[in-house]
Amino acid sequence: MATQPTKNKPMYYVWHHFVLLPALFIVALYSIRRYSTVAGEDTEISRLWFTLMALAVVSLGVLVMLRQHYALTLQDRIIRLEVRQQYFEATGQSLRPLESQLQLSQILALRFAGNAELPGLVQAAINEKLSSKDIQARIQEFHFDPMRV
Repeated sequence: MATQPTKNKPMYYVWHHFVLLPALFIVALYSIRRYSTVAGEDTEISRLWFTLMALAVVSLGVLVMLRQHYALTLQDRIIRLEVRQQYFEATGQSLRPLESQLQLSQILALRFAGNAELPGLVQAAINEKLSSKDIQARIQEFHFDPMRV
């Protein structure tokens, strides 16, 4: 019997963690250093280094903020699991066979429904191709989600 690894390895996105982030960090530091030597001068080279520095710093900030995208993706996965569990508790059946017929936005809207109305809303969302706003409009017992980032 082969032993299973017990340690979960951290996941890295190569382009983000090992290419873009270090490259932008180096360009930002270098351009800040170069601009600081010509700051105050009204020359073309001064404007060039300022522009490069500003672009590098803003790009670095955007890349760091990309972490928010990772958090939202994780929240979407968790919400999908919550709706699966809620559907199972309400019906005793798995939502997985129906899930391929639902869009993510529909699943995200279904999380606001109570156990009693969830199965009917799932069927209505599939059969009538309801948008997320339409699903929310049909919810009688609305459960607000204050934890979404």
